[in-house]
Amino acid sequence: MNDDERGGDLAGFLPYQLSVTSNAVSSLIAERYRKRFGLKIPEWRVMAVLGDADAHGGGLTQRDLTEATVMDKVAVNRAVRVLEDRGLIGRVPNPGDGRSHLLALTAEGRAIHAEVMPLARATEADLIEGLGAQEEALLRRLLASLRERAMRLAQG
Repeated sequence: MNDDERGGDLAGFLPYQLSVTSNAVSSLIAERYRKRFGLKIPEWRVMAVLGDADAHGGGLTQRDLTEATVMDKVAVNRAVRVLEDRGLIGRVPNPGDGRSHLLALTAEGRAIHAEVMPLARATEADLIEGLGAQEEALLRRLLASLRERAMRLAQG
């Protein structure tokens, strides 16, 4: 359908639909753990990425976090500062680059991550409950394809 057929309808604009959907899902998950853990969405995204990195054997630089979360570097910096102040993440020198530090979850951060992940997974299950296995797989492939395409286009 072209723009004339849609009549400029924002609700039918794919980037708008993706953004609104992402915000709705993030807000749903965040609401389930915000009261209990006092984490905002950017803070949880940083913790989730660091938790994943921790499971694969290493910390990440702030630049790595910015790329992995696809968040603005100012938002990542603010989230990192809050998490450090709360003692949920720590900073160690980066052996591969003396000018940067690696960030990783502390023991307390790992404990919170371990409590929040099941809540996030349960929310994911609630969201995809009405989809069949093939629909879910298709949705995941389509989202990955759109994300990869957007990243290629952003690089020029």
